[in-house]
Amino acid sequence: MSIAQRLITRNLQARPMAKGIALALMLAMPFSVSGAIDRDAQYEPVTPTVEQARANILIARQLQFTHFRNLGIDDSLSGDVFDAYLDYLDGQRIYLTQEDIRKFSTIRMGLGSALKTGQLQPGFDIYNLVQQRMIERLNFALSLIDQGIDNLNFDTEETIRLDRSEAEWEPNKAALDELWVKRVKNAVLAQRLNGSDDEAIEESLRQRYEGQLKRAYQARSEDAFQAYMNAFAGMWDPHTSYFSPRTSENFNINMSLSLEGIGAVLQADNEYTKVVRLVPGGPAAKQGQLQPADRIVSVTQEDEEKPVNVIGWRLDEVVDLIRGPRESTVTLEVIPANAADETVTKTIAIQRDKVKLEEQSASKDIIELERGGQKYQIGVINIPTFYADFQAMQAGDPNYKSTTRDVRKLIEELKADGVDGVVMDLRNNGGGALHEANDLVGLFIDQGPTVQIRNANNDVQVLTDQDPSVAYDGPLVVLVNRMSASASEIFAGAIQDYGRGLVVGSQTFGKGTVQAVRPLNHGQLKITQSKFYRVSGGSTQHKGVIPDIEIPSRVDKTRIGEDALDHALPWDQIEAVPHARYFDFSGVIDELRQRHEERFETNPEFRLLQQEIDFLKEQRQLESVSLNHDQRKEHQSQIERTRLTIANARRELRGEEPFDTLEELDDWQDIQAADLNNTDEELDFIIREGGHIMADMLELDQRMASILNPRQITAQAR
Repeated sequence: MSIAQRLITRNLQARPMAKGIALALMLAMPFSVSGAIDRDAQYEPVTPTVEQARANILIARQLQFTHFRNLGIDDSLSGDVFDAYLDYLDGQRIYLTQEDIRKFSTIRMGLGSALKTGQLQPGFDIYNLVQQRMIERLNFALSLIDQGIDNLNFDTEETIRLDRSEAEWEPNKAALDELWVKRVKNAVLAQRLNGSDDEAIEESLRQRYEGQLKRAYQARSEDAFQAYMNAFAGMWDPHTSYFSPRTSENFNINMSLSLEGIGAVLQADNEYTKVVRLVPGGPAAKQGQLQPADRIVSVTQEDEEKPVNVIGWRLDEVVDLIRGPRESTVTLEVIPANAADETVTKTIAIQRDKVKLEEQSASKDIIELERGGQKYQIGVINIPTFYADFQAMQAGDPNYKSTTRDVRKLIEELKADGVDGVVMDLRNNGGGALHEANDLVGLFIDQGPTVQIRNANNDVQVLTDQDPSVAYDGPLVVLVNRMSASASEIFAGAIQDYGRGLVVGSQTFGKGTVQAVRPLNHGQLKITQSKFYRVSGGSTQHKGVIPDIEIPSRVDKTRIGEDALDHALPWDQIEAVPHARYFDFSGVIDELRQRHEERFETNPEFRLLQQEIDFLKEQRQLESVSLNHDQRKEHQSQIERTRLTIANARRELRGEEPFDTLEELDDWQDIQAADLNNTDEELDFIIREGGHIMADMLELDQRMASILNPRQITAQAR
């Protein structure tokens, strides 16, 4: 799996190409201006350049001597790079055979020494063979389409494996032919069950395979080099990667505050482009339908009728296609993260726009609870990201926006409203400015350390809050989930270590590393140089923050999270630093958990959430699907019935009329997503549960009404 990530940002105008170069490229293409493929064309192997060889040597040196992980380049690493490179190029094992793999057995253990000295040809030889085999497979698939999909038999008992990343390589070309017949049948069956007729299916699949074929013929030296270097750099950790000159330009644009596009971070995932996360305040996040782990099938521009199938496209090409001018609309067809197989897709129309800083701002709300005749007002502060307007700050604007400044104002407003406690909602907050996490902790503690940062030389820097003022000294609950990462984990971990409040939700992402981007003679290297540690000594890396009270989540931990990434740096700990301990929850935590569990056992919303989680887990455990039309149709109908049953049960709780069909449900969800003022009512009960836990805290120990004065000082790790 590729680790290169792209933030979909503002539209880039292509630079004009010199006429001579354009003509040369046109003459070299294995297809005509009309787009017809010449299937007998010969693939032209790509070769490394001198600049790439020099960059390779620099990358090897940087990785060995400046990366946080101390890892040498030896024979063992050579084999790992070989395997990772093949996973990068043929992750589903659908192009190469065991015979092909044996051809490279002699160079498997020699890649390490070659990478040290800039000898790139072995890596390029592997790349060229994969491209050649890809062309052969795509031509085979097109030949099946040419024969007519009505000749395919869907009455057999055949099945196809959904995920082949751990499968054995097929022994030879004949076995690979059989696999590809199944792949084409699966693609046909998926579209038939979605209501497409055979003529439309043939056109769609021909476009898909011909599009992939064109890209295979258009392979560039830079494609091979970037893939090879990312497989190499990924041995150190998943956040270390090489940026080609073009990718470097995109990355630099991504780091600016002026973002235009749909606001999503994308990642290559075998043949697909996968959504990693959404930018808070961005068009996709506001539209509401696109979700992390969704895989993009096709892209349609607003002025075009036909979608462009992007399965098998390079990541940068998909990014360029999704980009576009502000206020234009792009339509994505995606396989949802919770889909049982590729049969299930949905279409999402998103209006491109600029990601505005003010739309990432913290916001507040008040929920009211009544328990046993006692009324509680709970303030809720939602923080989508840790932001700061650096330009206004540097310009000396006294009113510049930042997370900490905005939250301080919201706290004052909530205190004026007389709230009994505050719930900080950091769910889906992927992080942001480190100093804002440090300053935000300072709003809730007297003063002291907030996070430790250790570099490769074991030098430890401690960030501290030096402001003795406290904006809020009352009871506190912090909501987190699997998408809470980086700065969110620093804040939640500090609140937990100080005993300043309770952390509620699900295990966080576990992103506890710091990267720096270093220039090369050719492109850039993003390299991990340090690691975050809590004031109690434990790292936020890999393990994340474990909630005091856990609430299950729909997110699949096996696919989303640091511990789901290959070669992620492990969890470890260093010495704790002295810090205050405001309250010891050990005396009440068991009672708080018991009360929470009793509420959820009788909470119909939670029962529905658990039912949905169990259903999704069951679907994820499927290793294969049937290629028999009737069996597959029944399987899809069962999935649709379950979705409809859960949705209607939720509507019944709200006193709303049930949907008669899944189409009615989908249409309603589209309308809800298009309403930018609509909130996610389905998860409101989790916020309310945070309020109930707050009320439990107050009932069990009135000292929590004001826990400003530290009860003990500790330097012990949790």
